[in-house]
Order: sequence, then structure tokens, then C-alpha cells
Amino acid sequence: MKCLICTRHARGLGHSDNRFKLGEPRRYPMNWTFCSRRCQDAFHARYTAWLKTDPKLEDVLMVDPTEFEQAAMRQCLRFFGEAASEIGFDKPLGQYSETEALAVIEAIVTAWTEAMVAHHEASKYPPVRGLEPYETTAATPAAGRV
Repeated sequence: MKCLICTRHARGLGHSDNRFKLGEPRRYPMNWTFCSRRCQDAFHARYTAWLKTDPKLEDVLMVDPTEFEQAAMRQCLRFFGEAASEIGFDKPLGQYSETEALAVIEAIVTAWTEAMVAHHEASKYPPVRGLEPYETTAATPAAGRV
């Protein structure tokens, strides 16, 4: 593991998120590890300031999907329907066997991945929220240099 602050090798110092109950996995974030007490203290200072600015803020488990992600989700419906039709529409989802459930998951994940790859390959600029695309020119080598 790497230190969350400086990216050096972590040495067993960690952090538990006391907003969550004991035994809940989100209480013990695996990537919140540190190489030294100095980095741990720096993180706690940032974390405390963050909690003071918005104490009610909970970790967002899923961000709001972009329009491209919503389109990819709609494209997954067809593949979900195909996988479910092979299993049979009369069988409730809760009664799927592990193999059947994995087949549905694979169909959806594959469709999602293919849709997102197709979108990113078709777009000139990678999507960055909050930034408008702009034209750039490639750097040219200085005269006399190759």
C-alpha cells in the first residue's frame, strides 16, 4: 500500500472513519494508510476541515451518471433482456442460480464497457466534468533539435 499523502510505502498507520458503525466495511477504508505520523496528521487536518465545512456529507456510493453513462445504461437493457430471455422471463430474479446471475451480470458489464469504449473512441476529447473542450496544437521541437 502507498501513503495517501505522499505515495511512499505505507507503514501500518491508518485511519478509521468514525461516521460509520463498528464492523461496517466503510469504517475502515483500505486506501487510507500512511507512511508516517506526519502524513497521518496532515490527512487528519484535511479530513477535520472537510467535516467542518459539511458535517452532514456522506460518502457518495454512486455519482450522478453523465448523459453518456445514461445512454450506455439504456444500451445495456437489450443485452439484459437477451440474457434474461435465455433463462426465462417467468423465473424471478431471486431464484436465479449463480451461473444464471453471472451470465446476466456479464452481459450487462460487457455491454456497458463496449458502449463507454465506443463513446470515448468517437469523442475527440475525453469527458472532463466542468471543463469545456478547447483546441491545442502539438509542441514543435526547437530549431536544431531532433
